[in-house]
Amino acid sequence: MVITVGRQYGSGGREIGTMLAEKLGIAYYDDMLLKEAAKESGLCEDLFRSFDERPKSFLYSVAMDPYSFSMNHVMPKGSIEQQVYLATYDTIKKLADKGPCVLIGRCADYALKDRDDVINLFITAPLENRIERVARRNGITRDEAKERIKRTDKSRASYYNYYSSKDWGDAKSYDLCIDSSLLGIEGTVELLEKLVTLKGIEQR
Repeated sequence: MVITVGRQYGSGGREIGTMLAEKLGIAYYDDMLLKEAAKESGLCEDLFRSFDERPKSFLYSVAMDPYSFSMNHVMPKGSIEQQVYLATYDTIKKLADKGPCVLIGRCADYALKDRDDVINLFITAPLENRIERVARRNGITRDEAKERIKRTDKSRASYYNYYSSKDWGDAKSYDLCIDSSLLGIEGTVELLEKLVTLKGIEQR
């Protein structure tokens, strides 16, 4: 079973994904996914971190729509940003082929859309809960936390919507959306563990 986890910033999605993988005894890929993509593609790992879950840049817009700019400013086909995305996309598929795992963000659900052994999750939480978590975790003020949440969610949404042609955070885009504040982090993990177990039994 492969589990993909989309998440609002500050919802505890990464922590939930990590704990779920540990309970299920399967691999977990977040930052390691970027390392694998860099190794597979031969591109610098810093490039993957620069473009990680960020919306298409001005340079990418030039590459994709050259007629909007003068011929003297057209970029060659296949911008660095495009190469990074495609390398990440291919790495997600290869990691899933290796066996059961949890994959965090990066349009993993879209990359694996043709598989029938995938559960796509989205973790959310009320803004106030997320502000408190982000402020405490990063040692910043509530106003700073709120701004960071707004900026990060906007970036993730733009990235996801552009590359997947679906809507980030929309229930129709996932198998299950869950508010982590309802049961807390551990309770949410326990619920998802049961879901994965039941799904696995159903597919036998």
